[in-house]
Amino acid sequence: MNSPILSTRDGDIATVTLNRPDKLNALTKPMWRRLGEVMRELSADDTLRCIVLRGAGGKAFAPGNDIAEFEAERSNFDQGKAYGEVLHGALAAIADCRHPTVALIEGICVGGGLEIAALCDLRLCGEGSRFGVPINKLGLVMAHAELAALVQLVGRAVALEMLLEGRVFGAAEALQKGIVHRVLADDAVEAEAYAAARRIAAGAPLAARWHKQFLRQLESGVPLTDAERDEGFRCYDTEDFRIGYRAFLAKTPPAFVGR
Repeated sequence: MNSPILSTRDGDIATVTLNRPDKLNALTKPMWRRLGEVMRELSADDTLRCIVLRGAGGKAFAPGNDIAEFEAERSNFDQGKAYGEVLHGALAAIADCRHPTVALIEGICVGGGLEIAALCDLRLCGEGSRFGVPINKLGLVMAHAELAALVQLVGRAVALEMLLEGRVFGAAEALQKGIVHRVLADDAVEAEAYAAARRIAAGAPLAARWHKQFLRQLESGVPLTDAERDEGFRCYDTEDFRIGYRAFLAKTPPAFVGR
């Protein structure tokens, strides 16, 4: 039996695949749990430089949670809270990942699928992709941990528009709302997502991790300590800095080592 979450690797780029193509990659509780585990494992791997998240089958990133699971797993407060702890753990693992993440979005990206993509650092989709959070039709809400990521991505006004209307919309509108960074021809999304991942991987990995860390610190609203401010200059003591500026002067591509 195939795993519902696949983790593969090509050099310093990993791919995490939501793997239920027969169900358009609809998410289940075991999938959320395994997604969190995989993302935490990859985050701890210093040999990685980028992670691509995608759905299997080419027809969908993910349409949200599998409604067929609700009767057994989300039929009351206690079950919903337990499910939420697993789901939020997976989302936190994506948000806290030390490595840059790229969402390769093909087809539908709705509900929980959009929550995953929203937490990736770069989001690329095809012209035929569709987006939305139509949970009002199920009588459900986005809990605080999920809502925070959506508001951070699109702002309060757009988040409320999406939640109150529950409308599913196309890629052009998703770009206008700031949900995705780039819209490409449907048959070009995969190639460009991996091209972006390779561009990221070619950069200094310590710099990428620091930039993600610094942005999290700034977004927290907590005043920076002197030690945290000093970390903005630690790059000057790295081997990668010396490699980078010497390669620039020599007009050769840098070969960063992550030290």
